[in-house]
Amino acid sequence: MMKRSKAPSSRRAEIQHLYQCYASGHTALPAAALLRFLHKEQMELTANEETAESLIDRYEIEEAAKEKRSMTFEGFLRYMESKDCCVFDQAHTSVYQDMDQSLPSYFISSSHNTYLTGDQLVGKSHLFAYVSALRKGCRCLEIDCWDGPDMEPVVYHGYTLTTKILFKDVITTVEQHAFEVSAYPVILSLENHCSKEQQEVMAQYLISILGDKLLTAPLDHSTTGDLPSPNDLKYKILIKNKKLKRETKTEDAEGAEESADEGEDEEEDEDEEDEDQQSKPKFWPTRKAGSKKKKKKVVVAEALSDLVIYTRSVKFVSFSHSKDNQNCYENTSMAEKKARKLAKASGLDFVQHNQKFLSRIYPAGSRTSSSNFNPQEFWNVGSQLVALNFQSLGLPMDLNDGRFQDNGGCGYILKPVVLTSSQRSFDPSCSQHSLKPTHLLLKVISGSNLPVPRSGKALDPFVRVETHGIACDSHRRCTSTVKNNSLGPYWDADMNFSISVPELCLIRFCVKDQTGLLSSEFVGQYTVPFTSLKKGYRWVPLRSRDGCSLDPASLFVFVWYS
Repeated sequence: MMKRSKAPSSRRAEIQHLYQCYASGHTALPAAALLRFLHKEQMELTANEETAESLIDRYEIEEAAKEKRSMTFEGFLRYMESKDCCVFDQAHTSVYQDMDQSLPSYFISSSHNTYLTGDQLVGKSHLFAYVSALRKGCRCLEIDCWDGPDMEPVVYHGYTLTTKILFKDVITTVEQHAFEVSAYPVILSLENHCSKEQQEVMAQYLISILGDKLLTAPLDHSTTGDLPSPNDLKYKILIKNKKLKRETKTEDAEGAEESADEGEDEEEDEDEEDEDQQSKPKFWPTRKAGSKKKKKKVVVAEALSDLVIYTRSVKFVSFSHSKDNQNCYENTSMAEKKARKLAKASGLDFVQHNQKFLSRIYPAGSRTSSSNFNPQEFWNVGSQLVALNFQSLGLPMDLNDGRFQDNGGCGYILKPVVLTSSQRSFDPSCSQHSLKPTHLLLKVISGSNLPVPRSGKALDPFVRVETHGIACDSHRRCTSTVKNNSLGPYWDADMNFSISVPELCLIRFCVKDQTGLLSSEFVGQYTVPFTSLKKGYRWVPLRSRDGCSLDPASLFVFVWYS
């Protein structure tokens, strides 16, 4: 990392200083000197002379310099502000991970109450919410299904005043947009409150609208593990719902089995089936005073049951019960509170459970404003389907967007070996995980073109860098505040972090405007997986609260880790 004697007036000046150090008095930077810069500063250790010359061809526009195989300062500036110098590894903008592992080996981008565009009580249900989630790479969508008039099932948040949309329109929308940004499988998680008759209508719509995209039978797959892989299931839509039990009858059990054959299956998890009930405020009238809540029977129509292949919803009892009784094609759902309790008390068991089975975690019903939990705490135990309210802005969705921009934004991220290895045990609540933690140095140098608030007043910006991982890897550091400078604030702040499990860690850069002694307002942020960080002098693109690009707003940083 280059040393400076005084603060430059702009990022351009900072880059000019770097350029002059390697140009060594020449009017242009020769290819050999550019290669030295790539090796020494940018840690592009595989770069060779051919790499340097290709950068000259790409970013240099002065013909005389090109002919001499050298780069002028303007060409160097173009290179330094290009995607090639982004803090996010551009090789990770395409699918690069092994997609032939069994489904439980992946984090899967998942949405909760996907149909909602606002809160859980009076918010609007809208088809565009499904389009928006799919375009963000979401691969597990939730559909709350209820009986509607004229035998048309509807989708809305039960027991509330949220608006209703038709089930058939939701399925048509999914069919149109399912594979727009990702070829990998979509899971439709049905929270099913419909009568047997309207479930048969649902099944007919799923078959007729989704056609060949709907998975209707097990695959003859060769994936290592019991469930098929994302590659095996490319361009397929899976239905997650209860399934009728088809056990071998004995004479004694015949009576008990009849109800299942008729389509009755005991509610598998109060947490899951009562999601709507939970999110209803206490004052909401639904039951006569003094009446007892009965454990309801859920009637499952055979036509719908037959469409459940690899994602059958079952009740979670305990980790030992799952180990002895759960089949690979069965999965559990639980609310965040229960999952948090299990993660704290039995982290090791939770990790091992998630090596074999899919588990879905969803926000507490008490989150009526559609707020979210921090998904990191459940990724830490290997839960694949960590479902968030995609319509809600803030830290949890920033982390989700950061996690799933990796691997080409395809919605599937291969879990790190620490979570999938049967050779070693891992409990994320323990702090001692590696003999030698990774040391990360982040130097926040400057900002550029930060968005000015509506008031038109220049910002007093500072940068907060956060690391999100297992508990002992979660830290935050702040720069000082620069007064009255939105165009080119200069911080030159060194931040050091010690990270024991970097492969689970996310780095979040958050720019804030100091509005008072103890108050500040969000300006922009960017979240990147540690494993996608590029070393050297890099720029950090900033995103708005709703995840949109704030280009040309960015930060200029130096990254080093070992």
